Amino acid sequence: MDQTTGAAPVHTFRDDALGEYDATGTAEAIAAGKVSSHEVVEAAIARAESVRAVLDPIAYEGFDRALRESHAPHSGVFAGVPTILKDNVDAAGQPTGQGSVAFTPHPAARDSAFVTQFRSTGAISLGKSRLPEFGFNATTEYMVDPPVRNPWNTEHSPGASSGGSAALVAAGVVPFAHANDGGGSIRIPAAACGLVGLKPTRGRLVADQMDRTMPIRIVAQGVVTRSVRDTARFFAEAEKAYRNPKLPPVRLVSGPASTRLRVGVVTDSVTGLPTDDETRAAVAATADLLDGLGHHVEDAALPVGKEFEHDFSLYWALLAFAITKSGRKLGADFDPARTDTLTRGLDAMYRKNYTKTPQVLYRLARTRQRYADMFARYDVVLSPVVANTTPRLGHLSPAQDFEQLFSRLVAHVSFTPLNNAAGGPGISLPLHQDSRGLPLAAHFSAAHGDERTLLELAFELEQAVGWRRIQDAAVAR
Repeated sequence: MDQTTGAAPVHTFRDDALGEYDATGTAEAIAAGKVSSHEVVEAAIARAESVRAVLDPIAYEGFDRALRESHAPHSGVFAGVPTILKDNVDAAGQPTGQGSVAFTPHPAARDSAFVTQFRSTGAISLGKSRLPEFGFNATTEYMVDPPVRNPWNTEHSPGASSGGSAALVAAGVVPFAHANDGGGSIRIPAAACGLVGLKPTRGRLVADQMDRTMPIRIVAQGVVTRSVRDTARFFAEAEKAYRNPKLPPVRLVSGPASTRLRVGVVTDSVTGLPTDDETRAAVAATADLLDGLGHHVEDAALPVGKEFEHDFSLYWALLAFAITKSGRKLGADFDPARTDTLTRGLDAMYRKNYTKTPQVLYRLARTRQRYADMFARYDVVLSPVVANTTPRLGHLSPAQDFEQLFSRLVAHVSFTPLNNAAGGPGISLPLHQDSRGLPLAAHFSAAHGDERTLLELAFELEQAVGWRRIQDAAVAR
């Protein structure tokens, strides 16, 4: 129970067809005939309905379609396993709302390229999970509508932008869920909700249409899970549908490696703002754990400086400007005046600074090589996911003044964007907890194309310390 508010965690784990299985366990139970896909989809829907009013994580309910699909699920490593898609990718027959009230979404004509790859795993989507407007924020909150709440403490943020997906997985509604990451949006909600979140190398998975239009492709698709093996199996299965020939294959990772790694440790970000004490202590504890496991650990320096904060911020603003200018492609009734404070503020920021665009794009493009140079010395780099422990709802709300909100975001989201600009992989692992009982994660980066090392290390750490389970400290719904 939270020591400051008394808010107890909530979960939906119960004695039903889903039980406490992860996605791998659910698929194995279906394949063995212990349960049917229809039974586990029904159980997931019942769980979703039991937390709808508490966590509010679902943007669109595609329950009827999921039940129909459950009678004859597609083959794949997760055949018949319930999941959910984030509401910024197209699924045939379902609206894509992008977390915004600035337009009226209409049902998509077809699955997007990535959704086709995602469905190749055999999983069955219950619909769409909520995200903040256009995925720009680090919390899943809105100007007027109720927020998505963190299952570990409903007074706190679930992170973002994949906050709805993370809340559903952490609460036990689905074993794994789609997420994507343009500045930390897989890794931040995974950290806030006690999950595994791997942002892959740029180009590892199929890029969606909007991702391909960006001058620097910062967005990567992926999943949030409760176990390393689920993440590993997802990437191995997705690779069967599409493998980028420019990257080494990940293949199935099934456990830790015997190789001892060279680990660089970064505790402070390029912003010049302090990492809070609990987060610093978590990084130090992780470094000690790695040292005890026989890895070589030493302090490291980031390959970029203060200018990176400025450049990524302006690129973030450029994306808001682009959406505002082309919003009618999302819906004929798109009204930029109905976007939230963050979108409008970023748009205004870009309009004031647009002449700097060529230099910003040039410098951001150069981060790929600077990032790669760092891994000539290290196999992985350890850092915080974010600079502060998970905030209360309201701290990053778009209902506040833009200048205050933006300064808070810069102070919080100060580590993950480097991987997006440089295109390198990064993983969030729920190794610790803070003084309030909320998950507190560690972040690991690796060289381009080296997701395999991150997964092998994740298996080793999962076996060494395990993850704290929400059902051991929570009230069932």
